[in-house]
Amino acid sequence: MSDPDILSEHTRRLYAEMIDSLDEELEMELDDERLDAMLEGGHADDSDMDRRQYFRELLRLQGELVKLQDWVVDNRLKIVVLFEGRDAAGKGGAIKRITQRLNPRVCRVAALPAPNDRERTQWYFQRYASHLPAGGEIVLFDRSWYNRAGVERVMGFCTDSEYEEFFRSVTEFEKMLVRSGIVLIKYWFSISDEEQHRRFLARVHDPLKQWKLSPMDLESRRRWEAYTKAKEEMMERSHIPEARWWIVEGVDKKRARLNCIRHLLDQVPYGEVDHPDVLLPEREHHPDYSRNPQPQNMYVPAVY
Repeated sequence: MSDPDILSEHTRRLYAEMIDSLDEELEMELDDERLDAMLEGGHADDSDMDRRQYFRELLRLQGELVKLQDWVVDNRLKIVVLFEGRDAAGKGGAIKRITQRLNPRVCRVAALPAPNDRERTQWYFQRYASHLPAGGEIVLFDRSWYNRAGVERVMGFCTDSEYEEFFRSVTEFEKMLVRSGIVLIKYWFSISDEEQHRRFLARVHDPLKQWKLSPMDLESRRRWEAYTKAKEEMMERSHIPEARWWIVEGVDKKRARLNCIRHLLDQVPYGEVDHPDVLLPEREHHPDYSRNPQPQNMYVPAVY
């Protein structure tokens, strides 16, 4: 094969790799649309963002997130981002788009299950503190210590005294985090009563998404007003200059993701990190080397 042919083949394969990467995002977007279509009469709203504009801006912002990641590693920064909001508000979708092109060793997600018997006897913040970042790390909390101000309060999983102790402690806890050098950012994803109802219906009718609906989620739907009161009290009592709340309007999923990512980037001053040029080394060739054949029964069947 001649050099131009080799170059052409490499170019084709690099292009295919790039398209495959874009397809990953497209698959998630089509999945959202498939959910919408599960509802009878489901259709795109006139206010929906143009798909091309959305992809163009998302990829640009994800490129900036990679720069932020490099800056965090190079400067040994510690970043914590809390994602709170009602069930089906879009927290998970935003987290996926943030982490999609980042190094999981740098940017990781903490989504803690309900506390076990041992954890219930610990200091309330103890199990969350173990997930805090070291230098050069970003941690995204998919729900956080504010569970006590939300689901635990509404569902009666904590006593009144535990609830009050939480608010006596949480602002001091967060001030300590900030004083220790952690950049703490708190997001609340806000959706309307009607939009949550629509998204729950979509999950009910989609067998691939029904696992997302737990009995607790269904009960939270019934107690919409109680959650609203709990959220309002939570924000009133924990919105402090050192760690303020930021509300993301989440009815339009695409705009919510873009707005959240752009705002996150604005919260951390960052710049370009110089990287040495990467040179791919020549592979060593040994005339006495040959690959040993593998038995056919070891291969995954090539069905596709």
